[in-house]
Amino acid sequence: MLTSKQRSYLIGLAADITPTLQIGKAGAGPEATASLEEGFNTRELIKVSILKTSPDEPAVAADKLAERTHAQVIKVIGRKAVLYRPFKENPVIVLPK
Repeated sequence: MLTSKQRSYLIGLAADITPTLQIGKAGAGPEATASLEEGFNTRELIKVSILKTSPDEPAVAADKLAERTHAQVIKVIGRKAVLYRPFKENPVIVLPK
């Protein structure tokens, strides 16, 4: 579980990131989950854009993706969500205590 200080730090890092995944009319299905898993192989922090055509609300889609990929939803703002999953070995992002 992340503290509010750690969450704030991650939100600051995510401000400069462009969305790497778009959720469209297929919703947060297996294809989106597989794409996100692939993204987590190279990054710890991923921003997702949920399009208006998505059948799921942004918060619901983010929760589904986080649950399926064992990640944490850092924040959902509008139609953008930030997800975090640290690398098991040698995490790149060092969180404040």
